[in-house]
Amino acid sequence: MSSQTVSAKKQQGSQYNNYKNSLQQIAQKIGEIEQESEEHKLVLDTLTPLDGQRKCFRLINGVLVEKTVEDVIPLLKTNAEGLKKVLEDLVKTYKAKEGELEKWKKKNNIQVVQTA
Repeated sequence: MSSQTVSAKKQQGSQYNNYKNSLQQIAQKIGEIEQESEEHKLVLDTLTPLDGQRKCFRLINGVLVEKTVEDVIPLLKTNAEGLKKVLEDLVKTYKAKEGELEKWKKKNNIQVVQTA
């Protein structure tokens, strides 16, 4: 093999690893957002049946703040909707990046072999 061929193969390997790392980071972020979204849902399900004037506490930037249930529920709903939007955007980004990887693999005739 010529040094150009070896260099090209190393570059392709590096580019492949970059794609895989990007996909892994996006997938990790999706998992984090899903977990946070589930926590919001759990808190909303717990607070919704309670009296609106009941005290509740919310941790904001490390500070515990006293509020009422009726004050907290709209904030939680807004946050939950925002998380849902971020999650949708991340899933779109993941699929787009995955599509880029597949196109790149076809263009460069790359076949991935799993080793044990």
